Amino acid sequence: MIKPALNIALQGGGSHGAFAWGILDGLLEEGRFEIAAITATSAGAMNGVICAEGWRTGGREGARTALETFWLKISQARGPFSPVSMNAIAKALDPFGVFRAARFQWFDALTSVASPYEFNPWNFNPLRDTLLECVDFDALVQDAPFQLFVAATNVKSGRAKVFKTGELCVDAILASACLPYLFQAVEVNGESYWDGGYMANPALWPLFYEESLPNDVLLCALNPQTLESVPKTSAAIMDRLNEITFNASLIAELRAVAFVQKLLRDEVVADQLKDRYRAIKVHAIKADEALSGLGAASKFNTDWDFLLDLKNKGRAAWQAWSSENGDAVGHHSTVDLTKDFLDR
Repeated sequence: MIKPALNIALQGGGSHGAFAWGILDGLLEEGRFEIAAITATSAGAMNGVICAEGWRTGGREGARTALETFWLKISQARGPFSPVSMNAIAKALDPFGVFRAARFQWFDALTSVASPYEFNPWNFNPLRDTLLECVDFDALVQDAPFQLFVAATNVKSGRAKVFKTGELCVDAILASACLPYLFQAVEVNGESYWDGGYMANPALWPLFYEESLPNDVLLCALNPQTLESVPKTSAAIMDRLNEITFNASLIAELRAVAFVQKLLRDEVVADQLKDRYRAIKVHAIKADEALSGLGAASKFNTDWDFLLDLKNKGRAAWQAWSSENGDAVGHHSTVDLTKDFLDR
């Protein structure tokens, strides 16, 4: 029996990407669906490329092992990208996180007045070594188990760049996750790139132009869409601005998808144009509730127990979604784009 296939869309979100790790782990363990493609940005790009490499070398279980190994290495590496992580001794001495908060405030102040070209002139990025330890990029581009699309933002043009499977390299992944206040722009083929979340978080359009791909897209949304109350503190305001910024491109794409779906549904598309449009079926797992109360600082927290907690929440979210909505794959969407992502 042929299993239904999904395209997976993974948002970025720093350490919150461990929630998406849990989603992928649940999907891989259940074995109910095939993965046709992964389109991803930033931490999502890392999850996607690690999943693909693990699958290439060891099938579904290989992908699960590779993802756990990668996140464990991230936790062990810590470093300048994790100003709020604490080891066991530090946690014992600071059970309420007072010094953790102070460290992040100091780090935030530093990055507000100095660029990475000043405070990190050697361009040190521990993610590079971790990715190279976990992925054989030359082998992956030749034998990827599914299609990959990784988004970055071109610094000079301000446009999104999507690296396809055959273009992937360690620098493409680092470019997709390059926050400009932390790291120097990443150069790929003579062009400089920043985090893809600014222009495509993630990029959905590559899925629509590949005729070989299925019409079902599962979006793993890490950045909260709505808030219950208006933020009042400086930190809360900045957190919300960050969320809005990194959701803007996705909202724009989903609005276009909703418009095209309405045209097809209302049968107002001319017959000669119908073949140019696809009836995309959209599904989503949103992390709003699971990540509630976690500010931007927590995206730098790489403590292993924190990452595992997010993974377990992601697994639970996958199990709930699969049980409630899995039968709809291949038949109809399970989200109302207007209600869940657009105008309320």
